[in-house]
Order: sequence, then C-alpha cells, then structure tokens
Amino acid sequence: MATINLTTNDFKRRVADLEATAGEWKFLGDKPAVIDFFATWCGPCKALSPVLEEISAEYAGKVDIYKVDIDKEEPLLEMFDIRSVPTLIFVPMKGSPERAMGVMAKDRLRELLDELIKK
Repeated sequence: MATINLTTNDFKRRVADLEATAGEWKFLGDKPAVIDFFATWCGPCKALSPVLEEISAEYAGKVDIYKVDIDKEEPLLEMFDIRSVPTLIFVPMKGSPERAMGVMAKDRLRELLDELIKK
C-alpha cells in the first residue's frame, strides 16, 4: 500500500469530523494512522517521503499513512496548529493524536509505529 494524499473532505470521512463532533476528537479509522504534513518545496519533507513509502508497504493493513500538502489544505493545517514541516501526527485507535516534527530515521519511525499499534 502506498501513502494516501488526504484532502480536508477525505479527512472528515477517514480520520475525524471535528465539526460533527463539536471539536471533540473521535477517530473514524479502522486502524491506527500517521498523517504526514509536508510541502513540495521542503527539503526535509522530500527526504522523509521515500521512508514513509517504504514504511507504508511494511505496515500495510496495520497502519494507514496519509499525506497532507500544507499549501493545499489550510483547514487541516490550522486544525493541527502545524507551524513547521515535516510534522507527523500519530493517531491511535483510542486516545488523542501525538505529534513528532522533523525527519526521523526509519528505525525510529518503526518504533513509533509499533507503539502506535499497541495502543
């Protein structure tokens, strides 16, 4: 499975519809997710992208990996208060999302995904 580009409307259907839940977080997915906030002009984002593609294949069926282009999806940018890219949002099945900023090694990303799956 490859990463999935996520629009604001896709987010409302696949991840959470914060308008319908009055701002309360209620995850809609059927497996944990990672949301990569990136920009096409961002060097670190370009370095992270192939790592996420590889990871998405390794974790297919266990974790959904979404990508959000910050230049095209301003509502999502504001919703998560994204101030720098890349920013990864880790969404467990239960509980609140957590964030990590910057490029990370594939091994560290695997560790975080393994923790995410266990939650």
